[in-house]
Amino acid sequence: MAACFSSGVYAQSNTTGAITGHAAAGDTVTLVNPATGFTRTIGVSSDGSYRFSALPTGQYTVTSSSGGSRTVNVSVGTASSADFVSSSGATTLDAVLVTGQGFVNPIDVSSVESTTILTAEQIAKVPVPRDTTSVALLAPGTVRGDAAFGNLASFGGASVAENQYFINGFNVTNSFRGLNFSQVPFEAVAEQQVKTGGYGAEFGRSLGGVVNQITKRGTNEFHAGFNIFWSPEDLNEPSKNQYLTDGTLLHDNSRDSTWDSTASVWASGALIQDKLFAYGLISYTKKETDNWGGPVGNAAANILPTAANSSSSTETPSWLLKMDWYLTDSNLLELTAFSDSQDQEIDVYSNTLGETNRTDYRGTNYIEQGGDNAVLKYTGFWTDTFTFSALYGHGEFSRGQHLRTADGELVSYSGDLNQQVGGCPDIQDARTATRKGLTGVYQSSCSIGFGNQLQRSDSKDTRDQFRIDAEWQLGDHLLRAGFDLDDYESVAGQIREGGRLWRYSTVDPTPINPNSGDEIDIVREQITRSGAELKVKQRAFYIEDSWNITNNLLAYVGLRWDSFENLNGDGQSYVKIDNQFGPRLGMSWDVNGDSSFKVFANAGRYALPLTPSVALRGASASFFTRQNYTFTGVDPVTGAPTGLTPRNAAGPAFINGEDGNSHNPDTIASKNLEPQYQDEYILGMQAALTDHMTLGARGIYRDLKQAIDDNCDYTAITDYADENGLTVNIPNPGFPYCRMFNPGQDAVLVTDIEGNGELTTITVPGDRLSPPAKRTYTALEFFVDGSWDKLFLQGSYTFAKSKGNTEGGVKSDIGQADTNVTQDFDYIELTENTYGYLPNDRRHSLKLFGNYDFSEQWSMGANLLVQSGRPKNCIGVLDRDPNRAPGDGPSLPVALGGTYNPHPYQAAFFRCNNIPVPRGTAGRLPWTTTLDLNVAWRPSFAEGLQFKMDVFNVFDTQEVTSVNEIAEDGSTGLPQANYLVPTSYQAPRTFRFMVQYDF
Repeated sequence: MAACFSSGVYAQSNTTGAITGHAAAGDTVTLVNPATGFTRTIGVSSDGSYRFSALPTGQYTVTSSSGGSRTVNVSVGTASSADFVSSSGATTLDAVLVTGQGFVNPIDVSSVESTTILTAEQIAKVPVPRDTTSVALLAPGTVRGDAAFGNLASFGGASVAENQYFINGFNVTNSFRGLNFSQVPFEAVAEQQVKTGGYGAEFGRSLGGVVNQITKRGTNEFHAGFNIFWSPEDLNEPSKNQYLTDGTLLHDNSRDSTWDSTASVWASGALIQDKLFAYGLISYTKKETDNWGGPVGNAAANILPTAANSSSSTETPSWLLKMDWYLTDSNLLELTAFSDSQDQEIDVYSNTLGETNRTDYRGTNYIEQGGDNAVLKYTGFWTDTFTFSALYGHGEFSRGQHLRTADGELVSYSGDLNQQVGGCPDIQDARTATRKGLTGVYQSSCSIGFGNQLQRSDSKDTRDQFRIDAEWQLGDHLLRAGFDLDDYESVAGQIREGGRLWRYSTVDPTPINPNSGDEIDIVREQITRSGAELKVKQRAFYIEDSWNITNNLLAYVGLRWDSFENLNGDGQSYVKIDNQFGPRLGMSWDVNGDSSFKVFANAGRYALPLTPSVALRGASASFFTRQNYTFTGVDPVTGAPTGLTPRNAAGPAFINGEDGNSHNPDTIASKNLEPQYQDEYILGMQAALTDHMTLGARGIYRDLKQAIDDNCDYTAITDYADENGLTVNIPNPGFPYCRMFNPGQDAVLVTDIEGNGELTTITVPGDRLSPPAKRTYTALEFFVDGSWDKLFLQGSYTFAKSKGNTEGGVKSDIGQADTNVTQDFDYIELTENTYGYLPNDRRHSLKLFGNYDFSEQWSMGANLLVQSGRPKNCIGVLDRDPNRAPGDGPSLPVALGGTYNPHPYQAAFFRCNNIPVPRGTAGRLPWTTTLDLNVAWRPSFAEGLQFKMDVFNVFDTQEVTSVNEIAEDGSTGLPQANYLVPTSYQAPRTFRFMVQYDF
């Protein structure tokens, strides 16, 4: 059979597809979905074109009243074609269009987007982990983000916090920091669409990419089934150990073990024939992990023979219900409800480093994640040319945590800033090596929480989204418009386990400042508490026109308007940005007029709102205090000091104005704050070599034009005061050091300069605060898509450069997940030498994946990734000693009578040994090669039964994927023993087995 294509098609929405084509003018064309009985009949326009819009994904039969039939598959966001005459109306086409196995997906000449669509059938044939991110990473232009942020992808050089995720049209992005998202049980995914660039005005709030999933649905036929996946620990290879540069064991990974299992059962069918359909799935995942971890203590150069280890159990009882009610052939009502709630229990023990013993039970860490979601959508085919849809969704995502100590004490935090919590405090020993040698390293042997931070027990995010979309076919124009209302609320807060951090240090006996110690060793108490209910109100409107200028040339013009308003814990607005315009332009040229060769281009502006997390400490009431003490002893279990005497009788110092009182919302952000946005340009082509293979290429350029971050250098304000003859009383209680601004732009700040409660508006020149934020991404992508009777193959090669002075929302260099408030622009000194190749820069990426059917019973799949390593950095101190020459080693700190005078941020600068080391110039990590394979058996004696085995990382290549880039100790300026020590490797070889039965 020959495939027949048409150029008269247009772009689609994020949940449906379309069928377009040509027939004799005046005829009628009827569409039928054999699986559901859904039927529509429309008339052919005077120019011989027709269009069925807003179609649920699936297979359809299209029939013309003049005779002829076409069978067409519809995928999300694309338009499939079925012609009964040529576009000129002169010739009858007798070939039947059938899409399926053996034929490659037709080139979508209606689209100017860069999109990859994978169906459930394709995903099942490829050895890929069963999660959203792993499937997204099959698309060109995507790379895995830093392990510090979990299992997330970077799209087109953007940070992992700049993506958007949708399920059946509902936004499931966890917007608190942009570092998580809700998920349906993986077995319920029918299609996953990955937009890596050039997406239309319907999509926004993303500088990275968009992941759009469509779930399975019921049909007239009853179907049911179950499967079990499991990964046994006995067959899996251990991870590599981590060692310091002197060979000392840092993390004992070789003894770690993990096993997991997922069981799912599903059923679907018609509750009312041709009218009401349901698909339901229940899934249960259990994962258990033994992690033997590493040393207890803070200074990597002072390893003790004791360590912490943990045994964790994670349970995920998830479910999904999808219902479709065809009220009439012109009105469809859809319900999607699902849950991804997850509970994790982590038992923490002490052990001897290098031995699999467990000496003392410390306690248990309880973590909640995920929640329930419900989406209701109406679609009305009101006329042959006008379609309307409305969607309402409500989603919840828990982030709660609590602890239970070894003696049974329940430790939880309610968000009350006056609350005290139990447990063991956080201990840091930053004294000199000499002092540690005399007394031993001070440490805690009873801590339970990760990083000693305890999240608020009722932490939760809630989204309420309402959107309407309309589509009108008007001759050669397809007009689409929509409005989106998105209200997001975060209940958040955290405190340190034990309520405080004790930081030991060594100082000169001579008093240095009013809040410093007067003994050789002192200890600093640091208390941080936060808790607030934060809100972000987001609104968007878009309009777009896909104009068929000729039969072969399509022009796309779109405009998106965004606004967002961020509210603090008192419900006060501290940032509000309206009129955030995002124009989108594109063209698609069907060169041969038969969808066999397409040239496309687009240009667009994409914007990103502020995350709610910014306000937790930056704009809401919080505590951050420090006070120095002398001490007479140290508790051998908790590591806390005893016999305390405060150095400052006036009490603790409040940092960043965090004294427990609400901030004035006018003082949080620059009054001329402008949107953060990025411009993108793409030029590409795609050609069908045969009915079975297409090849394509595209060039991509992204340019971050403006960012929003925080600046914490209040000396810029004091300089202004001095220059204008104002009395300076900075910092004063309630005075925030850190304020939101546009890097490189003048900042209009409202502040209490004199400490008398009166606010003054000042303008600080941009070049006094920081240079402009810069980030560019330049890439050339080549991609292939092939499908034969027994083989399907997809792949890509990407040559890319990601360069700038900021990664974006997060900071992989140090694993900082404080979205929109990284340390990048806190001080102007921090911006020196920062321009260079960024952490998500992977110069070369080769991806190939597919499956081959040896017979009806046996098949084999493969997934290959070959990728160059990320750049490395040398991050050290900024010594303000005027007499220290480049290359000179540091002297004693000023506190000990020397001249070493580090910047307050200590080891945070792109320089080592007092020599500038520009970003990305300290070498690169090695190339990584990962080959995954699977084999499946479908026995002929039992139809619907299938066995499958996947092997991930067949050759067990565990190359380094990230390292510690901090080269110098902030307190002393001396080299650190853990510089360039690996922090993550490729995942080791693992096996996964599956048994599935469908009926």
